[in-house]
Amino acid sequence: MPALSSSSSSICTFLLVFLLVVRASNCAAKATKSSRPPRQLSVDYYAKKCPQLEQLVGSVTSQQFKEAPVSGPATIRLFFHDCFVEGCDASILISTNPGSKELAEKDAEDNKDLRVEGFQTISKAKDLVERKCPGIVSCADILAIAARDYVHLAGGPYYQVKKGRWDGKISMASRVPYNIPRANFTIDQLLKLFNSKGLTLEDLVVLSGAHTFGFAHCKQFVSRLYNYRGTKQPDPGMDPRLLKALKMSCPQFGGNPDIIAPFDVTTPFLFDHAYYGNLEAKLGLLASDQALFLDPRTKPLVQQLGKDKKSFFQAFSIAMEKMGSIGVKRGRRHGETRRVCSMHT
Repeated sequence: MPALSSSSSSICTFLLVFLLVVRASNCAAKATKSSRPPRQLSVDYYAKKCPQLEQLVGSVTSQQFKEAPVSGPATIRLFFHDCFVEGCDASILISTNPGSKELAEKDAEDNKDLRVEGFQTISKAKDLVERKCPGIVSCADILAIAARDYVHLAGGPYYQVKKGRWDGKISMASRVPYNIPRANFTIDQLLKLFNSKGLTLEDLVVLSGAHTFGFAHCKQFVSRLYNYRGTKQPDPGMDPRLLKALKMSCPQFGGNPDIIAPFDVTTPFLFDHAYYGNLEAKLGLLASDQALFLDPRTKPLVQQLGKDKKSFFQAFSIAMEKMGSIGVKRGRRHGETRRVCSMHT
């Protein structure tokens, strides 16, 4: 996608519309004993015990998307953070026990800005599913289905979700910091982390495309505006018009911590491939986003996906299935099926 041709004033006006101040929100199946090995993930895992599962979850996600569109990117980010720590086992949903010295994942510093709308989506969907299919469906599978639903509701691809994940029994904040990518990560750092999860360079570029919608807080990119990598200068890789607009709402010191900006300044509420064109135009919000276009290992794929939405959609569907298989728990020894997603069974 070519660089935006609009005037400096128009792009500033556009961006300021989406630089929003958001108040921080305050936010078991009875298994039978068997000698057979646990079943693998499959699309029809609940075909007999809860055939209406996808319709039930879909009724919640469609309503949530209408009432609060931010539920979409919030839930997809929740799924990503869940899978990268302890695997896709809904451990991100567990609440810290009162008086416990060990905080749960959701209370880790890196997860404190996860939006409440993502948690609300899963809670509502789980409540509905429990009424129809009590003790059958894991929170981990509901999270995977909901993430897919929101991708599609926002204009992205619809793909089949393989199911059969069990909910994890471990949720520790101390295991979060080294498993979640930082906004200023280099490509080498990103690749090391993704490779440790069984994901490839292509998966990194494709899954980063989820930043085609959603928002980030100023703290995630403020260093790019004033002191990029210790230079005491703005990031030279950022479009000057974007830099000017962001500086107006994100001061170097003392700014409102609730201010957010869109990852995709052109179509911030649509799931499309504009994210990649933005990177070519120096309009990436995070340093880790813009790095994908600057590094010769990832640049060709960024350019390819920026020109071909169909190719991106196909690749994203495959990458989400792959990510959704990270560290899956199966069987009573390693997992459980929670009745309430925020509490162990």
